[in-house]
Amino acid sequence: MRTQVGIVGAGPAGLMLAHLLHLAGVESVVLEARSRAYVEQRVRAGVLEQGTVDLLVESGVGERLLRERLVHHGIELRFDGRRHRIDLHALTGGRTISVYGQQEVVKDLIAARHAAGGPLLFEVDDVTLDGIDGDRPAVSFRHGGAAQRLECAAVAGCDGFHGVCRPAVPPGVLREYPRDYTFAWLGVLAAVAPSTEEVVYSRHERGFALHSMRSPRVSRLYLQVDATDSLEAWPDDRIWAELQVRLAADGWTLHEGPIIERAIAPLRSFVVEPMQHGRLYLAGDAAHIVPPTGAKGMNLAIADVRVLARGLVELCRGGGPALLDAYSETRLRRVWQAQQFSSWMTSMLHRLPDDGDWQGRLRLAELRYTVGSHAASTSLAERYVGLDPE
Repeated sequence: MRTQVGIVGAGPAGLMLAHLLHLAGVESVVLEARSRAYVEQRVRAGVLEQGTVDLLVESGVGERLLRERLVHHGIELRFDGRRHRIDLHALTGGRTISVYGQQEVVKDLIAARHAAGGPLLFEVDDVTLDGIDGDRPAVSFRHGGAAQRLECAAVAGCDGFHGVCRPAVPPGVLREYPRDYTFAWLGVLAAVAPSTEEVVYSRHERGFALHSMRSPRVSRLYLQVDATDSLEAWPDDRIWAELQVRLAADGWTLHEGPIIERAIAPLRSFVVEPMQHGRLYLAGDAAHIVPPTGAKGMNLAIADVRVLARGLVELCRGGGPALLDAYSETRLRRVWQAQQFSSWMTSMLHRLPDDGDWQGRLRLAELRYTVGSHAASTSLAERYVGLDPE
């Protein structure tokens, strides 16, 4: 098989890259280890920055997004039993966020890929890369029991943190910056109308809690738990009781309902430098992971491939590799900004292992300053909505 760009991974990054390349007349083949049903049902991020929404709409895959999304003009920080609204819309000159599940973005992109007739292969295994140091890299794999080899001009590694692309880079080339947290998020989907119109971040002495939503009838809620906790230790009654305590505020009621899905996810930060080697370019979780507190994961992935697509189009049209050569440097500036913001939000809102009276009060002081200062609120709002997608 031959194509211009080989894309490993059919998450938001890989599918969006394939779509942008198609719009520019560049051929690609997308390879995915999982089934189509799995990637379309996998619940992940749900907060889209303004720039992400704009790109989806401009590229022709935003029709259902615009129809079904929940637009939020602000977020709420809750502590000391009090509610404090950050007006994102007013503080950022009219920008907003949209709640629309990652799996819904994936469905839209898969539909667009099939409508365009672009190759998209699911349940691919035994994927290996070779020749990435030259100008004709290749991806070998098995699909439907048959061994195949895909030759291309460049390979995009969009296959996540545990994928095969990053390990294909020779030892000593990449430098990894990992950070693992000692706590996790217990996330649940509940078949109950949201108790709030905007996302709520709550700091409590028992730990962090978050109230979000996926639709007018489905709530998405999170609890900070120990990284060693199991789902068996958290029956429905305990989950709701803890959410009631941590989200409590005067004049506000948390509505309860059947829990239809639950999972415990560890928190991790990770960056690899550079995000490229030879003709292999890493994007999304293959290159970086942020804790979900800042809602940056999928937005960073989409921003990665927006830049990467321009470089690949230039290369495939014979314009040379100048844009591609600058890909890693360009993206890492934004990636580290997102890491700083996500780390700040995480430390300010969670109960950390070193939290005694001193550290706990310092974090409360930071929260009070953030909600009480126009400058501090603006800084949070600008970084939350993502003012600089480039």
